[in-house]
Amino acid sequence: MASAADSMASGLNLSKFGQATELKKRLWFTLGALIIFRMLSFVPLPGVDPTQLGLLADRTQGGVLDFFNTFSGGALERMSVIALGVMPYITASIVVQLATSLSPTLAAIKKDGESGRKRLNQYTRYGTVALTAIQGYFIAVGLETLGASQGLAPVVEPGMLFRIAAVISLIGGTMFLMWLGEQITSRGVGNGISLIIMAGIVAHLPTTLVQLFEGGRSGSMNPVTLLAILAAVAGLILFICFMERAQRRILIQYPKRQTQRGVQSERSHLPLKINTAGVIPPIFASSLLLMPLTISQFAGQSQAGESWGGDLIITLNQYLQHGSLVYMLLYGAGIIFFSFFYTAVVFNPEETAENLKKYGGFIPGIRPGKNTEAYFDYVLTRITVIGAAYLTVICLLPEYLVSALAIPFYLGGTSLLIVVNVTMDTVTQIQSHLLAHQYGDLIKKAKLKGGRLR
Repeated sequence: MASAADSMASGLNLSKFGQATELKKRLWFTLGALIIFRMLSFVPLPGVDPTQLGLLADRTQGGVLDFFNTFSGGALERMSVIALGVMPYITASIVVQLATSLSPTLAAIKKDGESGRKRLNQYTRYGTVALTAIQGYFIAVGLETLGASQGLAPVVEPGMLFRIAAVISLIGGTMFLMWLGEQITSRGVGNGISLIIMAGIVAHLPTTLVQLFEGGRSGSMNPVTLLAILAAVAGLILFICFMERAQRRILIQYPKRQTQRGVQSERSHLPLKINTAGVIPPIFASSLLLMPLTISQFAGQSQAGESWGGDLIITLNQYLQHGSLVYMLLYGAGIIFFSFFYTAVVFNPEETAENLKKYGGFIPGIRPGKNTEAYFDYVLTRITVIGAAYLTVICLLPEYLVSALAIPFYLGGTSLLIVVNVTMDTVTQIQSHLLAHQYGDLIKKAKLKGGRLR
């Protein structure tokens, strides 16, 4: 049965879209910001030869770096100033949120309201700069040694000057993307960071589809396999849409009140999404895996055969290749952990139970207070198990098939999950803006009629 929000959204008059000036400005701003992001992905680091770099990227395809390259919109293979994308920022935000849960000092800062939130955001920015500097240095060193091992010279003048310039450029690119994402969130439509990640993934989809159809035309791929892949992708999108809209509705009842129709009791529902954490767990899990793997892969290239430590790094890279058993186990464990962690951050059973008690609401058959809190925790834990299992299957099963059948990664489950989820969230925000504009017109008309009657 459709919820009240769905019924309200279905009654929206789309003809009002052209009259929603504020919404159009927000959409144009969002589109312009994403265009700037795509343009920056083609600006190379200073001291890098694009021709040699393209040859190097062709020889070193595969592995976890392709995974990183997807989220950066191809910026990594071109070694642009935004090669690291927003992943350092996401990793820093994870560390700050985990520290907030463990440290009483940071927890007290979080409770300070707007000022506390600004301080935590500042700590996140400091962490972003530090992580970007570390990753950027290893990328610069690895680029020099990797090119030499392949008989290429992607760096025009290797040395400390190039490494410093590369680190500064990468820090500037990542911080600019972080600022751009914040601007999209406040002045545009949708979550800015999520839209930047989605734009990077979507930018590769046309190329991927062309490669698939070209494989079917040339005979390198069985047409039946091609149709099966397209059908599986369509089915996966429908399944994601279904699960993202699935809810567990808890009946909330309020005390009886005297109305014109007599004594009546008010009832409402508290909707709990099956996947409360949304697309955050896969993004968080992948960002935590990508940071050490990127460092280890580039560091392993610079230490190959030189020491026991270099050989160990190369062995770890082999075990942690994209699609390997160890990689998938770590990725799945990260998704499950962040599903429970982020759900606990988003929904606080104690606070919700206290608010219900304050306003006189209660769950039929459950005492207000501690019992209600325990009931919320009971329900939330069980639906989070379903949500975590859904995310794990969606992200890991297609990744295994992609690796086994050598299908381009961009059609993987994580990519589709991010694209579908962010698209649904953006469409919902557009509907909210249209609804607000429609109600604004109704209020203006009511005021005009009231003024005429006077």
